[in-house]
Amino acid sequence: MSSHRKPRSSSRPLTQRAVRIGLFAAGVAGVATAVPAQAATAAPHAAVASDNVFSHADRVHHTQARDSFTVRQYGTVNAAAVRNQANAVSVGCSADDACRSVALSFQIVTFAGERTHLNAVNLSDAANKKCTGCQTLAGAYQFVVSTPTPITFDAATRRKLDDIHRRLDALTRSSLPAAELKSRVDGLAAEVGTVLHDAVAHAPKGEAPPAVTLHRHLDGWPGH
Repeated sequence: MSSHRKPRSSSRPLTQRAVRIGLFAAGVAGVATAVPAQAATAAPHAAVASDNVFSHADRVHHTQARDSFTVRQYGTVNAAAVRNQANAVSVGCSADDACRSVALSFQIVTFAGERTHLNAVNLSDAANKKCTGCQTLAGAYQFVVSTPTPITFDAATRRKLDDIHRRLDALTRSSLPAAELKSRVDGLAAEVGTVLHDAVAHAPKGEAPPAVTLHRHLDGWPGH
């Protein structure tokens, strides 16, 4: 495993959709405990991971920005529970003295198995609390890579992901307008998708082909 670190109400109705045969994604609160890859190796039938980012801006700290970019590679599993969440809040600022709070989380999880049961949670929540004119944005991007047999990213793939991570850091801390920031972050997510599709293109075929599934959720300005 490799890890790079860097409220409207958070409750959501129960939603489930099939990702592929034997894979299910649920957009509700779930597991909140991270298990390192070593533990997944010791107990290969289940994988559990959680990543989250929180940013809080107020009159003392007017500009706050946080991001996370994690890569978690598991072997063959029968079940997986993965959670990715970004929360941003701006509190008590004014139009003349506005705050800016940005939280972005990219999570990449890989696992193998013909009929793996997946509980994938991906949430973002942005809130302005008595904060007129404040800019608050939370974005969660979760990439689930499933293959019939385990894969390990090679050095070239890791270099590409590291480069995207560096550019995400720069974007998160930029002062770009909201619309451009969202567009640029979506562009980075598209790049991650391309890198992952290339990485699994030559994976052995099984009952179901290799799959890369993106769960994306953006919340915040200028929607407030």
